[in-house]
Amino acid sequence: MLLYLRLLKESFNFAMNALRNNKLRTFLSLLGVTIGIFSIIAVLAAVDSLDQKIKGDLGDLDKNTVYLLRFSFGPTEVPGWKREQFPDVTYEEFDYLKRSLNGVDKIAFNLFTRNENIKFEERTVSSVRVTPTTNEFEGIDGIKIEQGRFFNESESNSGTGVIILGFDVCNGLFDSPEQAIGKKVRMYGQRFNVIGVTQKQGFSTFGDSRDNAVFIPMNFIRRLYGENSDMLTPAILIKPEKGIDMEGFKGEITQKLRNFRGLKSSDIDNFFINVLSGFTDMIDEIVGELNIVGWIISGFSLLVGGFGIANIMFVSVKERTNLIGIQKSLGAKNKFILFQFLFEAVILSVIGGIIGLVMVWLIAMVLSKVLDFEFVLSFWNMMLGAGLAGIIGLIAGIIPAISASKLDPVEAIRSGM
Repeated sequence: MLLYLRLLKESFNFAMNALRNNKLRTFLSLLGVTIGIFSIIAVLAAVDSLDQKIKGDLGDLDKNTVYLLRFSFGPTEVPGWKREQFPDVTYEEFDYLKRSLNGVDKIAFNLFTRNENIKFEERTVSSVRVTPTTNEFEGIDGIKIEQGRFFNESESNSGTGVIILGFDVCNGLFDSPEQAIGKKVRMYGQRFNVIGVTQKQGFSTFGDSRDNAVFIPMNFIRRLYGENSDMLTPAILIKPEKGIDMEGFKGEITQKLRNFRGLKSSDIDNFFINVLSGFTDMIDEIVGELNIVGWIISGFSLLVGGFGIANIMFVSVKERTNLIGIQKSLGAKNKFILFQFLFEAVILSVIGGIIGLVMVWLIAMVLSKVLDFEFVLSFWNMMLGAGLAGIIGLIAGIIPAISASKLDPVEAIRSGM
């Protein structure tokens, strides 16, 4: 064991000498490994960060939540021209399902609208995402209230002019969330009483953040514009009870809505039942495909890096041929020579890998601060990068090490004279 530790130390010293004595050559040789490790770990870190952010954004939502509307979240066999003829879901259908559907924990009615400007005295916040909804939406979407409260059932049914401000909207209009409560803001040419402010969400992977949104009773918009306005896209959100059979639950939704719309048995469903779990499964597939693409692209850089390490090791063997001959004439075994050069190749490659990891870490820190998005460089990814660098060094150094170990001592000493 002591012999191998000494051998490892000598190999490390040789590697450091190669870096000091041939800086440019060694740098260019290690550049491939550095770029390869950087590429792989950067892609993995970015994908892991995105995956973590998506799961965080969806963390408050039940994966069995159903989005019932005229659009599909994913691919569908229904042609586009046919989908354009599908009617929107209506408040009457929402009310019918709320009364008759079994196994429902919460059910809400949403309207997706265009962005609006919102004002308080001389202050204005532009392009605010307005979400008209019913009071049950709070329990489905997992909205967290920083100050105040969400509107109740009475306010929702009557369409009272109350509003919940997103965190950034509140900061744009008031000095603090506490100051906002009870104030009157203007939107749609109407006055709304501020009753709540949401907690800060930060960057969202699904379009606009909740921080730049406001929530108002859906019946207020229905009373103002009716249900046939082209600015409104309705959706019914259904959160089922825990442990329910989802296939049976979707079947009951389908049957009740078909009956309500008077569809014949020969008619296709003119609505889509989108389950959040299907959406998350699709995201997992995309994340997996991104990882594969990253590995393929980065593999070419690692291949170039391996050739660079092999090149520097062949040069090292040639430069130390005389020394190898002397070592073998003094009794050094082939195995000793082989491990000496093999360790050196691995050490050089790991140094290149560490440089790549440091680059990823620095860039991740900078981007996390600039983009308000947390890039995660996990311990597993760091170990993976170091391990890959070691494997590349092992593969690239094996042939030069074998050629060095098989040198004839007499010829080696003679060639070095």
